Amino acid sequence: MNTRTLLIGNKNYSSWSLRPWLFLRKNNIEFTEKQLWLDVPEFKPAIAQYGSGGKVPVLIDSGIEVWDSLAIIEYSIDRFGCDTCWPTDIEQRAHARSIVCEMHSGFPALRAECPMDIRGRYEGSLSDAAQADVSRISAIWTQALTMSGNQSRWLYGEFSVADAMFAPVVFRLVTFGVKVAPLIQAYINFVLADEILAEWVRDATAETRQLEI
Repeated sequence: MNTRTLLIGNKNYSSWSLRPWLFLRKNNIEFTEKQLWLDVPEFKPAIAQYGSGGKVPVLIDSGIEVWDSLAIIEYSIDRFGCDTCWPTDIEQRAHARSIVCEMHSGFPALRAECPMDIRGRYEGSLSDAAQADVSRISAIWTQALTMSGNQSRWLYGEFSVADAMFAPVVFRLVTFGVKVAPLIQAYINFVLADEILAEWVRDATAETRQLEI
């Protein structure tokens, strides 16, 4: 019996919800999805039942509560022994862990100027700080794709935690029409073609709730 529930926000906007959702789905871990709409009066009392500091996502697994996207992913690896998690090569694994931590805590200008809005399309130039974030992301993606030797698939050849953590960035770059090098665009195209991720996009597109971003 499936006793796992993943609490998530709006699929169109909630980048942090997307990360563990995609990781769990790619690893065939069964869970029940429960959506809490963001920025509505009902959200705060609903999320207050959990010890997440008032934020989604939250994974409830047989009474255990885990919050924060990366914590949920790491818990899932420990709990279920996921095959699709980190690269097997020790150098690539070290690189993957480094860029995942950098994603988790960094790129504030890109987050602020280019929030995830899957349905939206916006025009305009980025600030120098946001462009610097894009350049850094392009550099570390290029390093990963070059290290793996397979530059037409996931960052390290096979899907990993790194791809889950950077999936929202793909949408940010597309939504705001950010120009990138051909290698980076090829990775973006590959990610967007993923069938499981396409389910999230379909649901996000079908949502009618609008948030001010």
